[in-house]
Amino acid sequence: MQKPIRIAPSILSADFAKLGEEVRAVDAAGADYIHIDVMDGHFVPNITIGPDVVASLRPHSKKIFDVHLMIQPVDPYIEAFAEAGADIITAHIEAGAHTHRTLQAIRALDVKAGVSLNPATPAGSIDYLYEELDLVLVMSVNPGFGGQSFIESQLRKIESIRKRIDSLGLDIDLEVDGGVNMNTVQRVIDAGADVLVAGSATFKGGPGAYAENIKNLRG
Repeated sequence: MQKPIRIAPSILSADFAKLGEEVRAVDAAGADYIHIDVMDGHFVPNITIGPDVVASLRPHSKKIFDVHLMIQPVDPYIEAFAEAGADIITAHIEAGAHTHRTLQAIRALDVKAGVSLNPATPAGSIDYLYEELDLVLVMSVNPGFGGQSFIESQLRKIESIRKRIDSLGLDIDLEVDGGVNMNTVQRVIDAGADVLVAGSATFKGGPGAYAENIKNLRG
């Protein structure tokens, strides 16, 4: 059964000169999760932030810190992000040969575990991981940069994963990240997503617009 829609603003689209203020602003505006994109310039063609920045942001919000690791390797950094205050740590299935072990390592630190799939990765690649998962993240753009256009073929993947979660009767969030805006959000929700990562669509217009942006994204 699909859960209520939750909005996870991606701070990748925030003003990096005042990240603490931006996190407080989207928290106050009604964000459910704070989505933190971690990029290494290796697994994806960009470099963003590390665990020290996550730790510095933690006092600014009690909302769920949804930390998306677009890095390779993942395992050596799990503990640091858990200690920094991550509530959910999501690793890419493409980033390592032993995703099952990675998910177990995340959960062993009392943090929720997620797996992410790039656009070219089929839904079936996670068939044997569901029992270890708290979240599945479908990338609807190629990871590495904000502001990209939604890849329509990912709607079929979202639908497939939604059916699989429901058939197993598991309590797993189905999150979508990339090109989620007012033109795509309803199709993403209809396909079965219940956590929506929105960067540009949340942060456009400045802090005075955040509450209305988040409200509109709920569908």
